[in-house]
Amino acid sequence: MKYKLIDRYILGKFLKTFCAAIGLIIVIVIVFDISEKLDDFLSRNAPLKLIVFQYYLNFIPSFINLFGHLFVFISVIFFTSKMAGNTEIIAILGNGISFRRMLVPYMYGAAIIAVVMFIFGNFIIPINNTYVKDFERKYIKNRYQNNMRNIHIQIEKGTQIYIETFDNKNNIGYKFTKEIFSDNNELLSKVTSDQITFDSTSNQWKMFNYTCRHINGMEESFIRRPDTVLNLGVTPADFNINYTSVETMNFFKLRNFIKQEQQRGSHLVVSYKIEHYQRMLNPLAIVIMTLIGVAVSSRKMRGGVGIHIAIGIAVAFSFIVFMKVTTVFATNGNLSPFLAVLLPQIIYAVAALILIRKAPK
Repeated sequence: MKYKLIDRYILGKFLKTFCAAIGLIIVIVIVFDISEKLDDFLSRNAPLKLIVFQYYLNFIPSFINLFGHLFVFISVIFFTSKMAGNTEIIAILGNGISFRRMLVPYMYGAAIIAVVMFIFGNFIIPINNTYVKDFERKYIKNRYQNNMRNIHIQIEKGTQIYIETFDNKNNIGYKFTKEIFSDNNELLSKVTSDQITFDSTSNQWKMFNYTCRHINGMEESFIRRPDTVLNLGVTPADFNINYTSVETMNFFKLRNFIKQEQQRGSHLVVSYKIEHYQRMLNPLAIVIMTLIGVAVSSRKMRGGVGIHIAIGIAVAFSFIVFMKVTTVFATNGNLSPFLAVLLPQIIYAVAALILIRKAPK
């Protein structure tokens, strides 16, 4: 009976503090966001109904999911530190309940929040992001412009396409090259064009200053034309590489999209994989941060809640910085995207277990 009472007590404090912290931070963020975007709302006559229900109502879950483990950590630090300051933890342990058993309601709370975050991050928030991005295109940002250079696409095995720059507004590409290789990686043909323009009626590309070189063993043929029309097997959408579109894909769509981009040889596959693995593994950070929070704040200290929160925030931000560092190593180096997401969690999980072992019993 005493276990159930204490479990309900701690779990209730956990969830109530978490919701209160989330609510307070969201109000502050929305106030600052409105002050920053007010000129855009007024200049583009954004309806109040859309601002509230299409933009902010759909923006809130994404913000919560992004910083969920930080909010959990601060919540655990806050209410556990108050319990320690009021000698409640000493009373719980003195009543014959072990420190390990006291962690059970914390794990219940962390598991509930982690499952909710996983469902939201992989299935609900992508739908919300669709409405947010649509609102931003209409009332905040200008139409997306492709500012990437040196785009490489593998449309099928042995067929590579390269384009130096692409204007997505007018569907015009510059410095185009298409190369076809044999199974032995020998060049069979090469098409180049100074400029290509997409014709939406015929779904073909008009090419200016077109040259085509065919290689057959020791023989070569060369064709040059001022312009010609070809079906390249790609559309302008294939050149409009917009990372934010990934944010609108659910778990299964993103997984299939990554497979498709791997087949095409996209150089953004690593970034897509990191996004995929973060959605899968970041809920684990909630459990890890909960353990660290309990271990740090369960000891009564001079300075009380303030000292605990200061230590907790330092630990939480070091975790976030470490996650960013490993992501950079994966994006710009040879670190596996999966390991880049998992490594910080492994290290801080080990740290959490060490802190739990050294926590007052």
